[in-house]
Amino acid sequence: MNEYNVKTGMPSVSEALARLQTFIKMTQKKERIIKIVHGYGSSGVGGSIKDAVRTYLAEQKSKGSIKSYIPGEAFHQMMGFDAEIRTYQSLLQKDSDYKKSNPGITYIIY
Repeated sequence: MNEYNVKTGMPSVSEALARLQTFIKMTQKKERIIKIVHGYGSSGVGGSIKDAVRTYLAEQKSKGSIKSYIPGEAFHQMMGFDAEIRTYQSLLQKDSDYKKSNPGITYIIY
């Protein structure tokens, strides 16, 4: 599974989203699932990139550009992603963050 860290270098929200869009275009035909590392606002003031990434992915899902996405914390919270987790479990379980409830990551499914 490919992994991409959109928060490297502490970018602005718009720069992080631009990086994500570029990465999605580059990997869309090559991968079934990728892991995005966006952080979770551990300093107490952040989380803007995480929120923006998830909003963007929800939009892409409704447009049909991606099949779905799974927030890292969805493994331990009722967030409505149970069907996706079951469907893609065989691909997810190979990842080191599988079932760790990591709010700093999101899986994208193509």
